[in-house]
Amino acid sequence: MNKADILKNYFGYTRFRPGQAELIDAILAGRDVLAVMPTGAGKSLCYQIPALLLEGLTLVISPLISLMKDQVAALRNAGVPAAFLNSSLGPGEYTDTIFRAAAGEYKILYIAPERLGRGGLPVQFAEAAGLPGISLVVIDEAHCVSQWGHDFRPSYLEITAFIRQLAARPITAAFTATATGKVREDIARSLALNDPYALTTGFDRGNLYFEVQKPKDRMGALLECLAPRRGKSGIIYCSTRKTVEEVCRALTMRGFAATRYHAGLDDRERRENQDDFICDRKPVMVATNAFGMGIDKSCVSFVIHYNMPKNIESYYQEAGRAGRDGEKADCILLYSPQDVRINTFLINNSQDDEGIKDQARVDHNLALLKEMTFYATTSDCLRSRLLAYFGESGPACCGNCSNCNTVFEETDVTIPARKIISCVYRLKERGRAFGKTMVISILRGAKSEKIRTSHCDTLSTYGIMADTDSHRIRQVMDHLIAEQYLGLEGDEYPVLALRPKYREAFGEEKALRMMLPATARGGMAADSGTVARRRRRRF
Repeated sequence: MNKADILKNYFGYTRFRPGQAELIDAILAGRDVLAVMPTGAGKSLCYQIPALLLEGLTLVISPLISLMKDQVAALRNAGVPAAFLNSSLGPGEYTDTIFRAAAGEYKILYIAPERLGRGGLPVQFAEAAGLPGISLVVIDEAHCVSQWGHDFRPSYLEITAFIRQLAARPITAAFTATATGKVREDIARSLALNDPYALTTGFDRGNLYFEVQKPKDRMGALLECLAPRRGKSGIIYCSTRKTVEEVCRALTMRGFAATRYHAGLDDRERRENQDDFICDRKPVMVATNAFGMGIDKSCVSFVIHYNMPKNIESYYQEAGRAGRDGEKADCILLYSPQDVRINTFLINNSQDDEGIKDQARVDHNLALLKEMTFYATTSDCLRSRLLAYFGESGPACCGNCSNCNTVFEETDVTIPARKIISCVYRLKERGRAFGKTMVISILRGAKSEKIRTSHCDTLSTYGIMADTDSHRIRQVMDHLIAEQYLGLEGDEYPVLALRPKYREAFGEEKALRMMLPATARGGMAADSGTVARRRRRRF
């Protein structure tokens, strides 16, 4: 049989998707490959088909137990002899699987990267599996090998050493859904790929609609998003297990058929909840980022991020689980500045497996977070912003994102900007510093106990923006932070601080402008309610 026969006879397809045939041919020709293919592009077939045409065993290194189980079950149903090795197996099952692989009973064997390291995989496996020969080693989620990727895993560093143990070097194929140019170079170097056939099939998913909302009431915004989508299948991503529980509970109380998924649930419940989602018994899945990889459901019509992820790679991979059937689907991010503060705190306090803080990696992850924040706050085309991040060009206006469907005006914010900066300056003179909410309260002349006891009501800037909506003040404040006139200092409770550039805001010829949504009258920026009403007209 050839690759087209296998595609039809085993997997039921009559034609290849873009890039699949080229990658299969490269592997069959004995070349290493490095493939970047967005979620839903059909990466698995690119190594499963060669596995059936090559002599010996194909070893697939994957980080997710649920993915392995699903892939192996699907392969067995298609008539492909496959198995997996991971921590879900008992000692007897584990040993039996190793010797069955050594006896040549399998064509594809999935294995967790941790099983390759010292003490993880029996030394005899490399020798035993070498009997039929390991002809192909596949590294799935290959960005995990790069220290500059969004999900670096030290266990992936064991892969190259394991390959070197083998009597004959196999073809090595690295696959990932998201990787910048820098990460792609690091993958090739870390895995010692030999003149790899490199292919990036393109990140643009024209059927996906991208939207960013900045709601005051996040739960209210979520319910508003779900109202026209009741009965449709979708995923709601939350940053913590606690938030997953809260959101799922709120939805079920309001009659939505929703379920949940996070690492705090036992294996049985995760499996049942996943099956309920896949079979549409409960079409709405509320989950942490532990859910999604390898989930075989193409008719997901929306992905809503209740919290902003730490980086664009994670966001695009998760959002890309919508619309895999090619039908129109929506990817909505409910952004709050609090997400930036929480993620900054988590990154600054992160440690490696040995409890050591890697400052270079912390700085890198903070830079990734900054790019994600730019996406969430930009007035530019969201699709173009995503494509540019991955090194691709897009239209200035795609016509299929919330920014392109909203009229923005360049607005002079010089006076409010100066008032905000002056308030931060006056606080600094008194040796005080507060977060954004407190500074907004001072500017609007709030009469809270905290303002009274801290004597902020005696500042010259107290109440000078009493006639300005707090949402507008926050918009301008966020712009000043993004443009480095102001900054945030501190991890858990960040406070506003002056940056050297602040002096430029008071230059005689200096005018500060920012893009804000226009009102229906074409005047100054609309408030958040006006923007929300315009967005609702799309449905």
